[in-house]
Amino acid sequence: MANMADKLSYLKEALKEPTNIWGIVLCLAGSAYTSMIGPHELTWMLLAGGAAAETLYLTTVPATTAYRRIVERRARRRQLAEKARQRDEMIKKFDPREREAVEYLKWQKNEIYKNYTKLVRVDTVPEAIQHLETIWESFVDLLDVYRRRKMHLRSINRQMIQNQIQQAERSVQTAPDEDTRRLYEKNLEILNKRMQTYNDVERSVKRVEAQLQSIESFFGLVHDQVITMPSPEHISSLDFESLLSSIEYTKEILEETAPVMGQIDAAERSVNSVIRPPMSQRQ
Repeated sequence: MANMADKLSYLKEALKEPTNIWGIVLCLAGSAYTSMIGPHELTWMLLAGGAAAETLYLTTVPATTAYRRIVERRARRRQLAEKARQRDEMIKKFDPREREAVEYLKWQKNEIYKNYTKLVRVDTVPEAIQHLETIWESFVDLLDVYRRRKMHLRSINRQMIQNQIQQAERSVQTAPDEDTRRLYEKNLEILNKRMQTYNDVERSVKRVEAQLQSIESFFGLVHDQVITMPSPEHISSLDFESLLSSIEYTKEILEETAPVMGQIDAAERSVNSVIRPPMSQRQ
């Protein structure tokens, strides 16, 4: 995890360790007990010894590489748990058909794990098959992007934009003066940009749709191959890496086109503000 050492407070984590907390509690309890039965010198010795031990602990343990790795593993597990929780919340917002697709892939994944361990008589599946968990998570994330962009496209009337472009082109040709022509040209420029951004989003939707279909097909392939595999090595020949690379490339494309979603809304607002016909012509 990039720059994790810079983001974590190892000292704070060391303070919260159960062993350290119990050590402090025992030291204070011992001091309280000796203060009641005496001698008082023993109380101060216990407190001084506890303080020295705590100082030594906090100056050495958080600085060790082994402890930092433990803290980083904990942080990584917490992050994964939080992502899983957020993904579950995301799935709850899917429509029934989308949830069915997600749950079916999850079922296939579990069946693959179960059949492989049963047929090969091992306790764990190989690393290649474990990639299915990452692929399933990517499927959920991509499906969320797909549904949101698809809904956005449905909210926009593409034919209306095309009609506005044609009307703007005619207006440029028939403008009564240069100032008016410049306004119409600006309007046409915005409309063309809006159409371009719409097309970009539409292409990204088709890309995600194809990626989702390839993931579903790959899960079906692995499921079938596990049942009919002549040997465990046969599964390793399936091209997991190619699918993972394809998913990463799709995500990169989505990141590049993410600003397009905002551009469509911005362009729409600009069209409405650049030029407004008289009230009598707005009917």
